[in-house]
Amino acid sequence: MNPLLEGGDPTPFAAVRPEHVKPAIVELLAAAEAALEKAVSPAVAADWDALALVLDVPVERLFRAWSHVNHLQNVVNTPELRAAHGECLPLVIDFSTRLNADARLYARYKAIAASPAAGSLQPAQRKALSDALRDFVLGGAELQGPQRERYADIQDRAGALSQKFGENVLDATDAFTLDVPASRLAGVPEDVVAAAREAAAAAGAEGCRLTLRAPCYTPVMQFANDRALREQLFRAWATRASELGDATRDNGPLMAELLALRAEEAALLGYPTYAHAALVPKMARTPDEVLAFVRDLARRARPFAERELAELRAFAAAELGIADLQAWDRAYASEKLKERRFAFSAQEVKSYFTEPRVLQGLFRLVETLFGVAIRAEPAPVWHDSVRHYRIFRGERPVASFYLDPYARTGKQGGAWMDDSRSRWKRPEGGLQLPVAHLVCNFAPPVGGRPALLTHDDLITLFHEFGHGLHHMLTQVDERAVAGIAGVEGDAVELPSQFMENFCWEWDVLQRLTAHVDTGEPLPRALYDRMLAARHFQSGLSLLRQCEFALFDMRLHTEPAAASRPQAVAEEVNAEIQPVAAPPFLRYPHTFTHIFDGGYAAGYYGYAWAEVLSADAFGAFEEAGIFDPATGARFREQILEVGGSRPALESFRAFRGRDPSLDAMLRHQGLA
Repeated sequence: MNPLLEGGDPTPFAAVRPEHVKPAIVELLAAAEAALEKAVSPAVAADWDALALVLDVPVERLFRAWSHVNHLQNVVNTPELRAAHGECLPLVIDFSTRLNADARLYARYKAIAASPAAGSLQPAQRKALSDALRDFVLGGAELQGPQRERYADIQDRAGALSQKFGENVLDATDAFTLDVPASRLAGVPEDVVAAAREAAAAAGAEGCRLTLRAPCYTPVMQFANDRALREQLFRAWATRASELGDATRDNGPLMAELLALRAEEAALLGYPTYAHAALVPKMARTPDEVLAFVRDLARRARPFAERELAELRAFAAAELGIADLQAWDRAYASEKLKERRFAFSAQEVKSYFTEPRVLQGLFRLVETLFGVAIRAEPAPVWHDSVRHYRIFRGERPVASFYLDPYARTGKQGGAWMDDSRSRWKRPEGGLQLPVAHLVCNFAPPVGGRPALLTHDDLITLFHEFGHGLHHMLTQVDERAVAGIAGVEGDAVELPSQFMENFCWEWDVLQRLTAHVDTGEPLPRALYDRMLAARHFQSGLSLLRQCEFALFDMRLHTEPAAASRPQAVAEEVNAEIQPVAAPPFLRYPHTFTHIFDGGYAAGYYGYAWAEVLSADAFGAFEEAGIFDPATGARFREQILEVGGSRPALESFRAFRGRDPSLDAMLRHQGLA
């Protein structure tokens, strides 16, 4: 039995082995190929339901199995799994490219759209049909001859380059270790030191083992008094996967080739730049509109950022003896300044955010607002720290999700939500319920105590859960527009960033905090100091977001950018930031969002969607944070409709008007 060929619920992840991958994918590809040929034959009418039954069922089965392989590649990466994935990747890309560009299938969908029966399609089906026609054009269905062949070659090569980019980042991150005596970790929180001791002992080394994974790297940069140690770690972090490190993992050539391929792809499709093509399925209309939006935000944030940087430099010189504030000092000096100004530290707050209590509070909040119940259920998992939950409306199950909370070797850094399976009223009968993967990289438990989350970790968890709710609470039965599917790329962050706002509400925090030693909830006085510090360095934070967004958009609009991404990064830094980046900083080489994560010419979407999310949260501020009527309206008008209608229509249905920038600026402390 091959677990990747089983279609049951839950997926038998624990049984999947690298040797299962190729046989399963080859078998599923053959079935999908046969289905495509049948779907475009005279035996199948140009009818929405008929095509779905013949083609969509085997194609969905193929891509669902492939999504499981991709997921495992990201969370339990091994040489054997990587090899199996790499062997099948070109096969899947080739089929996907041909499917999306099949002129015969495109003609069938055009015939459906032109037929009298199109008027009887459900609204979600009409939206899915409209999206499909658009995507056929973007997929090269109207190309002919050599152009068509070249387009397919580009997809194949770009897929391989993106995979290699991500692998290089993971390998460069995992390759670095630094063993130091505990004395060099003065100032670092004890739980972080204890974890470093355990890591060293497990490796048979003396002292404490430091890595570049976030649960180690971030607190060391934030708290370590040893300036030389901070510089050593920062340089290792800043030069990962670049020409300044291991040459076999240098992502520079991959970036250049990817950018050139994207520009060529856009030209084949008739667009002046890749950004123009990428914006077709988004809310923003043109690259110029995006550039103006990003630069306007940067202009508004710049005066705040300049004041914040001046304050930090003055404090570092006067109080810390750091006259020449460097990049590796900023997190440390910022934490000290925040402690001085607001009389609390991130470590003090962290003691109240025990993982069990946080999850309990998060689940109760979601249950209260959206009328659901969340229950833990056993399921086969890919790592023993992963948990499985099911969501109910009354006694009716509506979705399930896996939570993979902790950082570990072989797991990609960062945090994300994957749609393991989508809601779908299957053509052959039955309702398929959605399944999500919620993946974070928190510090695991140490010494028999529960895992502790920083407030930033809390925000990350709520963010990814917002994505999960968008995917899981949909009531749309058409898979192509259910949940996050079909949502404009620059609006998809609305529910995730909306959920972040609850992390600052007193009534919410009371319900999800319990001190690790005493069990007491977060004290009001500490909360007040946290709230006062909410906008600490918000100008610098927003400028960083604008810097990434502008870099991304320039890369994908300027013809010469492919040969000079590092130079573009330095030019953007000079335009946006009040201080120059270190000359050795190579953040483009690890910018997986745009080179291996689907955000190419779309990183601006985080700021764009925050306009929507902040304004949407304003409705809860007006009606009451736990107001069930407002929660029901958000669920019905935003979460349940998914991509079945334009995001702006969903926002208007919830808020009763167009979005306003005011709420975002207020939430950022920049009003």
